[in-house]
Amino acid sequence: MKYKQLGSTDLKVTTVCLGTMTWGRQNTQAEAFEQMDYAFEYGINFWDTAELYAVPARENTYGKTEVIIGNWFAENPSKRAQVILASKIAGRGLKYIREGKPYTAADIMPSIEASLQRLQTDYIDLYQLHWPNRPHPNFGRHGINKFDVSKTTLEQEEEAIFNILRTLDDAIKAGKIRHYGLSNETPWGISKYIEIAKKHNLPKVASVQNEFSLIMNKDWPYVAETCILEEVGYLPWSPLGAGVLSGKYRNDQRPEGSRWTLVNRHGNFRDTENVHKAVEAYIQVADKYQLTPAQLALAWCHQFDWVTSTIIGATSMPQLKENIAAFEVELSQEALKEINAIHKQFPMPY
Repeated sequence: MKYKQLGSTDLKVTTVCLGTMTWGRQNTQAEAFEQMDYAFEYGINFWDTAELYAVPARENTYGKTEVIIGNWFAENPSKRAQVILASKIAGRGLKYIREGKPYTAADIMPSIEASLQRLQTDYIDLYQLHWPNRPHPNFGRHGINKFDVSKTTLEQEEEAIFNILRTLDDAIKAGKIRHYGLSNETPWGISKYIEIAKKHNLPKVASVQNEFSLIMNKDWPYVAETCILEEVGYLPWSPLGAGVLSGKYRNDQRPEGSRWTLVNRHGNFRDTENVHKAVEAYIQVADKYQLTPAQLALAWCHQFDWVTSTIIGATSMPQLKENIAAFEVELSQEALKEINAIHKQFPMPY
């Protein structure tokens, strides 16, 4: 496995990150254990979870993924120190998590403690803010006028960030977390955390975890520039576009138990005519270079030097093995030119 430094931290993570959000809903504990066993033996040292998981989110599966991971650690205690474990605190919007209210500084420590208990560990290597409290351009809201930035103020956001940073600093000093990261953030948000941390001698953000794929690349160049110049690790989530880039939903197919057969609170915003057209074009490129569609999509994410570690998820062992194999693929310049031509045709397909 290849390793990269996580931002400006001392952590070296594999360029493949094991995603876990299907465990506890689409996957049983036994299946999750099989995935963890395989990933660990393969050498993947970076695993990502969240208090919200399993996904699609439901009250009866809240925290279940962390519980499954904790049970694996309980059975394999000597392996905990070899895994760089990331988790997240959920934002507002779900009535069964902090009554649907935005997280505040006062919520962070209890949430960390609850995750530690479920994970059966004494510390979390990377604790992330799952999404901003303010309006933000994610989950299909990146189009023009899809959200209203003016619903908050600079003063309100700066005060909230300062208080959150102080609490994260306390958690780091207490040894409960080692570093913190952001998720679903914008260049402004990342820069503001860096600015306030520097001003008050508080810990610097280690990473940002955002959606990035062949059908969602709004982070180039603006978030990418911020991460490069500020030494912030970049962690793409949903590099397969919730599975659509694998080709599994071609010709209106809906495989039993797949994500698109489950109710999502944000709706199936990726199911558009242009997404399917783009996927068909990418599949033709994959076929030409004797790759699976999933491997083409993952290899494309992996080839950017500013991408630290790409988060993959799978509901079956064949999928997991196929996805991991993609990180051994080096796309030719000819293949990249063909991919770029498709992107110009479908720059924002949803």
